[in-house]
Amino acid sequence: MSGAGRATAAGTGASGSLIVAAGGVLWRPAPAGPDVLVIHRAIRNDWSWPKGKAEKSDADAQATALREVEEETGLRCELGAALGTVEYTVDGRPKIVHYWMMRPVEGAFRPNREVDRVEWMVPERARELLDYDVDRVVLDRFLARFAEPVDPRSV
Repeated sequence: MSGAGRATAAGTGASGSLIVAAGGVLWRPAPAGPDVLVIHRAIRNDWSWPKGKAEKSDADAQATALREVEEETGLRCELGAALGTVEYTVDGRPKIVHYWMMRPVEGAFRPNREVDRVEWMVPERARELLDYDVDRVVLDRFLARFAEPVDPRSV
């Protein structure tokens, strides 16, 4: 996929107030390495990571990430290592998204108003399926972090 769509790189003359969001790369152990969870949003007809906008009631970006991931996937997760931020524009507004590695601890997906499908897959398949270049950047950070000698479940 080309990464074309509503998201464009930040710094391209965006105007308007900053959108702050957070989300996660959900992963689980698999025989050949980690599987990751990718979501499909029917309204945008795209594949991406679970994420969403901060709400005033969120204590911080970590709280936003955990809340949004659970809302979109039905999975309550534990936070792992931080994966940094990505910045882009949406409909002319700058957006920054904070990401973390996350492991599901309970729950089950049910289609909802934002997400109609989720799929567990190997990272190579996720790279092909993700619709936005910034999501592939996050995937690369996840894979780099996962490859570090420290067990990612311990951070």
